[in-house]
Amino acid sequence: MSTLLDELSKKAQTLSVEERAQLAQELLESVERDADPDVQAAWEVEIAGRIAKYERGEAKLIPAEEVFAAARRLTR
Repeated sequence: MSTLLDELSKKAQTLSVEERAQLAQELLESVERDADPDVQAAWEVEIAGRIAKYERGEAKLIPAEEVFAAARRLTR
């Protein structure tokens, strides 16, 4: 971690929960603004396709608890 990043991280930890949440949101939005437009467009197509598949009843849905449990088993 760079010195500046380390310093900012430590300072951010002193903020209230609400302030950290706001900072996190602002940072995520800045990353999204700087995203490659082609990548963003590809994600939008992927998301629309997944929504359509779900709405047609073609998607196999897996409860989050099962997904997280499987992920935990893989990391052990």
